Amino acid sequence: MKKADLVSKVASDAGITKKAAECAINAFMGGVSNALSKGDKVTLVGFGTFSVRKRASRKARNPRTGTPINVPAKKVPKFQAGAKLKDAVK
Repeated sequence: MKKADLVSKVASDAGITKKAAECAINAFMGGVSNALSKGDKVTLVGFGTFSVRKRASRKARNPRTGTPINVPAKKVPKFQAGAKLKDAVK
C-alpha cells in the first residue's frame, strides 16, 4: 500500500475529503518524526512503538576493493509492533 492508497482508505473510512486525510497523515508522520528527533518514544497502544536506537561504530570491508573502512556510530528509528497488530497479521 502506498501513501496515496492509505489517504484514500482513511478518507473513505472517516468520511472526510482526501485533502483532509492527507493533512492528517502528514501531521501524524511529522509528529512522530519530531518526537524521534528529540529522542522521545511514541507509543500507540495495540499498534506499536516507535523509538530511536543507537548503533555502535564498527569496522566493515569495502566489497569492491576489500579495504577495511570504519562505519561511524549513528541513531536509527525502530518500530516494535503491538499485540493487536501482531494478531491481525497472523
